[in-house]
Amino acid sequence: MAINNRYDFVMLFDVENGNPNGDPDAGNTPRVDAETGFGYITDVCIKRKIRNYVELCKEGEPGFNILIKPDKALNTKFSAAYDALDLEHNQKGKNSEDVRKARDFMCKNYFDVRAFGAVMSTGDDPCGIVRGPVQINFARSLSPVNIQDVTITRQARTSEDRMETGETEMGRKSIIPYALYRAEGYISASLANKVTGLTEDDLKLLWNAIINMFENDHSAARGKMCMRKLYVFKHESEIGNCPSHLLFNKISVKEISAPPRKFSDYKITVNEDMPKGVEFMSKI
Repeated sequence: MAINNRYDFVMLFDVENGNPNGDPDAGNTPRVDAETGFGYITDVCIKRKIRNYVELCKEGEPGFNILIKPDKALNTKFSAAYDALDLEHNQKGKNSEDVRKARDFMCKNYFDVRAFGAVMSTGDDPCGIVRGPVQINFARSLSPVNIQDVTITRQARTSEDRMETGETEMGRKSIIPYALYRAEGYISASLANKVTGLTEDDLKLLWNAIINMFENDHSAARGKMCMRKLYVFKHESEIGNCPSHLLFNKISVKEISAPPRKFSDYKITVNEDMPKGVEFMSKI
């Protein structure tokens, strides 16, 4: 059964001596707002880590496949849905009922479609467009970030020609010494009920994925990343009992030591006086 409550949530996570989300338009250095100097991380990056955790925990279990991953072309997966439902392929004028059946099949079998939605209208066997009930904003650092280019020595050369100039060569690594990021998200019970069927069990898995999404994703490039806080606002009703921005304002984070180099250099203040019909929960 699909969820019946709207949720809003706030994530606080940090990075130490790493690059949390490289910008391909800037030599893969950490993403930064050029006007303010604050760092940011895209929603796509955050959702990728959630997908990876779900796939790790639920691999092989029916209903928890991941659509957005580089194993097969998306159109191939859409055609597989038509095969599973015994629908006619390559219809010139697409039967809207067939597309709806294929869409429902994708929602039932793919966790990330149920949660985040997907554009599945491409190819000869379209499965429609799904607007996901779970939406996440870009994460933004709480203080301006200081990007440092660290020079490193590479001990192994890639070709014989390059070996002629020496056994080693210099490289570069872009890092942020420390940054605390804040991201906000929304979960629509209305969309879950009307389209995707996101369930309470899916929701529990989502919270676990958010809390643990950095624990199995460590790399030298990303440094030390930790989910520090996950605050959840649960509404009594399906459409919500209070505007989300008013709830987000109840979480205040202030820098108390500059430049910040650890989580304790920030003070978090939570106003737990909630509007009627809203329950506050601290998941971590």
